[in-house]
Amino acid sequence: MNNNLVEIVKNSPSYQELVAKRTSFSVRLAAIMLVMYYAFILVIAFDKKLLGVSLSGGVTTVGIPVGVGIIVVSFILTGIYTKRANTEFDELSEKVKEEVRKAGK
Repeated sequence: MNNNLVEIVKNSPSYQELVAKRTSFSVRLAAIMLVMYYAFILVIAFDKKLLGVSLSGGVTTVGIPVGVGIIVVSFILTGIYTKRANTEFDELSEKVKEEVRKAGK
């Protein structure tokens, strides 16, 4: 029964759509985050003085708001993924469950 159920789920068009959309979306968000993070690290590695420039003659440098910005963007990307997962991806999951229920009867 379990092998049959797995095959039903794998062959479901809704499941295939869910996997494709979720994977594509996750890869895009991960790529955005990785590009930002590694760009930040590369700037630190090759041009430390750029991030060490004072913003207003005080102790706050350019690196601080840039680092905080990266953290904020990561929270925003997490929120975007969560919102889409709770709407579109959950709807597709429900379709898969319905298709499995119908096939199991």
